[in-house]
Amino acid sequence: MKDRMIIHVACWALQGFLLVTVVHAQQPPAACIENSLGIRLLFIPAGSFSMGSPYEQMLRQEDERPHTVTISKPFYLGATEITQQQWTALLGADKSFFQGDSLPVERVSWNEAVAFCAALSQKEGKRYRLPTEAEWEYACRAAGDSTADVPLDECAWYNRNSGETTHRVAGLKPNRLGLYDMLGNVAEWCSDYYQADYPKGPVIDPQGPEQGAYRVMRGGSWASSARACRPAGRSDAPPGYPLKQTGFRILMECGFGSK
Repeated sequence: MKDRMIIHVACWALQGFLLVTVVHAQQPPAACIENSLGIRLLFIPAGSFSMGSPYEQMLRQEDERPHTVTISKPFYLGATEITQQQWTALLGADKSFFQGDSLPVERVSWNEAVAFCAALSQKEGKRYRLPTEAEWEYACRAAGDSTADVPLDECAWYNRNSGETTHRVAGLKPNRLGLYDMLGNVAEWCSDYYQADYPKGPVIDPQGPEQGAYRVMRGGSWASSARACRPAGRSDAPPGYPLKQTGFRILMECGFGSK
């Protein structure tokens, strides 16, 4: 859609020409965009939230220390986990244990998920990557909206309702931002190395430690208990290790073809 233009025409002539000033009004970012693979990406605004879990919360783990996090830049996040159809369209046949075009791709290592993002970035001239652990939890919590909780059975495929298999993406209710399967179905790789101790104070755009042996996975899977399928729940695995419980969703940075 063309930018709106505000045109001011001066009431005098300069050497026979009208003086015309054109000011381009800045357009707000699109709430949802769809890329060449049919991946829908939703706009996530910048903001602050409480990451981790309160000390009194049932089912919490010791590596979930509550702390304030600021996400300083908006971004786009996939409305669903990457499907087998989307994976195949970019990289060829996948090795998922559960087969189906609309099922999430799984048995994907962290290294392979990063390679998918790199290939898609090159194809489209945009900057795709895995979300950081903080970006993931911020989006899962609907940009920090604590009123956005949906009962787990209504939004997640986990060990009580999955039938020991994955399910087509977007088959249950989304969160308030329109993101599906943030909990359950497949656990999702994040970009960070895992560290057991969160920062003790407020942080801005945390990236995780600079090195480590394991990468973070979030959200739990079809095989997980309710304890793992919480916004604050954390797990980890070696980056080269594929699991039939693990897939991913992609983030696109704003400013790279997002208008």
